[in-house]
Amino acid sequence: MNCRVVVEAAVPVFDVETEEEAIRIAISKTGEMLNPDLNYVEINMGERTSPSGEELPPAFIAADEALVALELEMTVFNVEREEHASRIARKEIGQRLENIPLEVLEVEVLEDEEDDLESDDEEEDVDESTDEQGDEESDDVLPEFEDLLE
Repeated sequence: MNCRVVVEAAVPVFDVETEEEAIRIAISKTGEMLNPDLNYVEINMGERTSPSGEELPPAFIAADEALVALELEMTVFNVEREEHASRIARKEIGQRLENIPLEVLEVEVLEDEEDDLESDDEEEDVDESTDEQGDEESDDVLPEFEDLLE
């Protein structure tokens, strides 16, 4: 089973004046920490809400320092359960983002069993037809064992 995992990261940024500047720097800083090993991780602005449900900007600034909420999205392949996918994503991302808190927001299963089975059946049909053709050609090219003894 393959899963898409979204992890929220709280990235600290220093010496900033505006929320836009903090977000830009946080995305750049996170990209540098993840690349080149995890260049397949998508980095997006996170969403924050107040307890009353009001949308807030992804950056909180105090004393020229900011804490920026980012969403990191990656696909994890060949896992047994959604729990397994979330642990792998947290470990892979967490190893590169030291001292940055992470929380798994969402795990979505991506597999299409029917499509996978159909494509496997088509591949087997192609393999069988090439094997049959290969056997006919090999009969013409290689002499029989008894012919070699004579």
